[in-house]
Amino acid sequence: MSGKVLIVTGGSRGIGAAVCRLAAARGWDVAVNYAGNAAAAEQTAEAVRAAGRRAITVQGDMAEEADILRLFETAERELGAVGGLVANAGITGSITRVEDMTTDAMRAVVGLNVIGLMIANREAVRRMSTKRGGQGGAIVNLSSIAPRIGSPNEFVHYAASKGAVDAWTLGLGREVAGEGIRVNAVAPGMIDTDIHATAGAPDRAQRLGATVPIGRAGTAEEVAEAIVWLLSDAARYCVGTILNVNGGR
Repeated sequence: MSGKVLIVTGGSRGIGAAVCRLAAARGWDVAVNYAGNAAAAEQTAEAVRAAGRRAITVQGDMAEEADILRLFETAERELGAVGGLVANAGITGSITRVEDMTTDAMRAVVGLNVIGLMIANREAVRRMSTKRGGQGGAIVNLSSIAPRIGSPNEFVHYAASKGAVDAWTLGLGREVAGEGIRVNAVAPGMIDTDIHATAGAPDRAQRLGATVPIGRAGTAEEVAEAIVWLLSDAARYCVGTILNVNGGR
């Protein structure tokens, strides 16, 4: 059974995997992109198939243009015309004060979180735009509450990269709204995923969750609900929206 085709970058774990599972339940076929963990990506794909949808896994570094192009080409060839993109792949970098930050670390965060996301958005627009013969679609970018709090003593470079995502989402959203494409973003707060362990602070979500007004860290599934809603026709009047999913933080 054929459905709407969704690409999820960084879809093998955390928020990305939760999006793949929920999107499948809402009728999407899914191309699951992953950087290195093929087994985790296949597990996510199996969950999509168990929901009665089609799924493929596509390895690729979302900071590399050639890999992004190959992801879109593979999704189109194996699943059909792409109608949705969730640009989820991203990194925080290590917890570091600015004076100790290396140039390579800055470039890695901006290269993936900003440039890679921009390229993925561009490729989606090229395929979806009714001005170019497409059938329209929806793009949801992953932002963060970090630009609003600055993330001092931890991830100032990450906060800056997500501020760029917000500006891009607003501008691109307005640019292509008349071409059948809705571009929005979700800005998660303190979410309990393994991104904290990758950054070197595996207990961060538990430690800081109690400081969130709602009293706990959020879950990947709670963020996925907002993302999949923005992909859906229920959000048909949302353009350039940055939707906070942050428990009040």
